[in-house]
Amino acid sequence: MDDQGRGPDPRPEGTPGDPSESSAEAVLRPLPYEGVWRFTAPAVDASVPQARHAVRDLLYRQGVPVSDDLAQGLLLIVSELVTNAVRHAAVLSPVLAVEVAVGAEWVRVSVEDNHPYRPTALEADHGRTGGRGLLLVREITLEAGGVCDVEHTAGGGKVIWAALPLKPVRVP
Repeated sequence: MDDQGRGPDPRPEGTPGDPSESSAEAVLRPLPYEGVWRFTAPAVDASVPQARHAVRDLLYRQGVPVSDDLAQGLLLIVSELVTNAVRHAAVLSPVLAVEVAVGAEWVRVSVEDNHPYRPTALEADHGRTGGRGLLLVREITLEAGGVCDVEHTAGGGKVIWAALPLKPVRVP
């Protein structure tokens, strides 16, 4: 019976408001879209669109509450990071890993390879047609109110990541 004596409560057990669940349990239970997903791909050009499509499909399938702008930014970040791994790390890292981690209020995408070189975001040189991928990643991340960084891995490689808030940041 529900709280009003109207018959069985239609909510599944464990949903917020279920009398059998304490409020602490409701707060601690992860949201349905939270989790960490990781996949590997060969460090070849074909992996760029495959990684982008895999991340897009994952966000949709898990029901991650991303706006269209945030989703497009995340997919562009994934494309740029995978492209960098393919172009600059494939010699020492024939396989790369893409990870998507989603929390209640943020989403983090990262690309890991086994090349030890730690890239930096280059300044824009309008005479060059390339070399601005990490600058673009940094700008998209900052505009969304997120953070990005490069870290060394225990195996001597690196992971480049960007974490963005799920809710838009309002600039005063």
